[in-house]
Amino acid sequence: MLIPILGGIVVVLACFLLFVAARPSQYQVSRSLVIGAPPAAVFPHVNTLKNWEAWNPWGRIDPHMKLTYDGPPSGAGASYAWVGNRQVGEGKATIVESRPDESVRFKLEFFKPMAGVSDTLFSFKPQGGQTEVTWVMTGTNNFIAKAFCIFVNMDRMIGGQFEKGLADMKRAVETAAKA
Repeated sequence: MLIPILGGIVVVLACFLLFVAARPSQYQVSRSLVIGAPPAAVFPHVNTLKNWEAWNPWGRIDPHMKLTYDGPPSGAGASYAWVGNRQVGEGKATIVESRPDESVRFKLEFFKPMAGVSDTLFSFKPQGGQTEVTWVMTGTNNFIAKAFCIFVNMDRMIGGQFEKGLADMKRAVETAAKA
């Protein structure tokens, strides 16, 4: 009786492992929002890292998150590291490319709770006197992350935070533009 049960468990486990291995490794999360200001007014809210404190959605999740800044205050080479609660984790974001009023690209390194590296891009597309801001994160999932994503929808989880961040950025930029 025990051998058929163990055999069944092995078969189920093998099927699960094959299913996880066959899942796509690449992921992308993307959200956009139109902000009522030109790209020149929006760009500094992303390119100057201390400005993130006004709209960073993970700062709302953990208001006691510790931030440290390194390098120049803005542009390529600027970085910030964070250590937060278990929902925010620990990591580092470094600007690797900055094109004024067009885009800012980051290398995003996660240390805890799961190690990983992502490429993050903010692009600013003029629309008359407004700007369409698009926030995109791409990367490669390892085996454990692929298994995790079977149970947690990464697009919904991270995309929801992108939506909150963009909405807060819109408020910050439009409030500053009115002042």
